Amino acid sequence: MKSIPFKLILIVLALSLVYACTNRRDGSTQSEDPQATSHPKGQASVEDDVSAKNILQVAMSSEAHSTLVAAVAAAQIEHVLVNAGPLTVFAPINEAFDALPEGTVENLLKPENKAQLATILTRHAAPGSFDIDALKREATKGRKIYMATGDYLEVVIEGDKIFVGGAEILSTIPTSNGVIQVVNKVILP
Repeated sequence: MKSIPFKLILIVLALSLVYACTNRRDGSTQSEDPQATSHPKGQASVEDDVSAKNILQVAMSSEAHSTLVAAVAAAQIEHVLVNAGPLTVFAPINEAFDALPEGTVENLLKPENKAQLATILTRHAAPGSFDIDALKREATKGRKIYMATGDYLEVVIEGDKIFVGGAEILSTIPTSNGVIQVVNKVILP
């Protein structure tokens, strides 16, 4: 009886593995989805209807944050918003983006401006979970909040209103991996 060459066995196993990894349960292949290879989203691509929603999932379901979600996708930083956290995101509403000078958003959404857009969006994220009470404590102690870009933003209380980096907090939404603080302004350097 002849033995099968070892190299042939390895080639067959490698091809089987490649086939198994590219075929989906529904019979389609990953090559049919150009986004699957050109922009891997990591954990952001996981679909889960059972667990509590994370920051990205909540933002995606909010009509008031459709511009923010489009910007996150253009900057290809979805994975940041689904990490275990805790993370606080100061999420500008659509009107905040509309208030920027004409053409700003369209310019930032261009592929050649992806890095600049990512920096601006990352400036809206703070490691840690800052609910309203935590923000008030920081303001009372005169502390600034450390942002994911390395910047520090001032927290100010004016009457019943709280401002972070000049943006007023409109509401708070708890998520599975942190807190969304809905704000009325895009926080720019």
